[in-house]
Amino acid sequence: MGGVARAHPIKHGVVVDWEALEGLWERLLVGGLRVCPEQWPVLVSDSPSAPPAGRDRIAELLFETLAVPACHMASTALLALCSTGAFSGLAVEAGAGVCHATPIYAGHARHEATFRLDVAGSTLSRYLRDLLVAACPHLQLQALPRKAITQLKKRYCYVSLDFEGDLRNPDRHHPVSFCLGNGYSVCLSSERFRCPEPIFQPSLLGQARPGLPALVFRALQKVPATLRKRLADTVVLAGGSTLFPGFTKRLEMELEAQCRRHGYGALRPCLVAAPGRGTAVWTGGSMVASLRSFQCRWITRAMYQECGSRLVHEVFD
Repeated sequence: MGGVARAHPIKHGVVVDWEALEGLWERLLVGGLRVCPEQWPVLVSDSPSAPPAGRDRIAELLFETLAVPACHMASTALLALCSTGAFSGLAVEAGAGVCHATPIYAGHARHEATFRLDVAGSTLSRYLRDLLVAACPHLQLQALPRKAITQLKKRYCYVSLDFEGDLRNPDRHHPVSFCLGNGYSVCLSSERFRCPEPIFQPSLLGQARPGLPALVFRALQKVPATLRKRLADTVVLAGGSTLFPGFTKRLEMELEAQCRRHGYGALRPCLVAAPGRGTAVWTGGSMVASLRSFQCRWITRAMYQECGSRLVHEVFD
């Protein structure tokens, strides 16, 4: 399974190396789960902003390479929403590679109102490394393994509710120390809340795009007025990068401010932050696939062989 850990075929939610993905899936199914792909239907989640042509490649990989008996493809946003038992709402995903704000009504994503931000967990881990290197140049922290940086991020970092104020006032910092394997000790101070901040202020990384709260508001603004309140009543958070302490409160504060600023003061978004939201897509997929009413939604291998990849778009788009 060592090769699995090194394979990274997806970048910002989009497959960039199909050969690596094929090898990864094969090792996970056969070597990891110890199942025979020919005997199990597979539900695949894909990014709300992934190119539609990617579904052709997924179907080809599943049916022609792995020879699975059936498959289904669903947006990660829809599955995240389903994990809470809802089929209408606004899914706000912040995972490892990308953030999305996706309005969904009656189980169908509103693609024209979907917004993405290419700042997420992996970006924040690299940013934390840069912050640590700048704070402790004598310790050569560039050599810290990515896994160690990710663990530090998850254990110690949090989202500030007043970033500029906290940055100016050292008394508001809450420093913590951790020991490196070589015996050195490193202190994390303002780095703890500076690390997640680019999700709210991408300009800290030199990106001109708006932060996640602005994109969530734009998604609500873009849907028809008749649907806006209903979707705002169920704003579901999903993905590991939403687990930072303070994330939910900060997003709620900024989203409410966006509504007031743009004349939507009566709109009160209700955020749903379930404890297991880090794996909401997985949970939603398992729930949906177990429903009796879902069983007619599979595309079988025989159907694929008869109709080809066009069936994928007719059924799943």
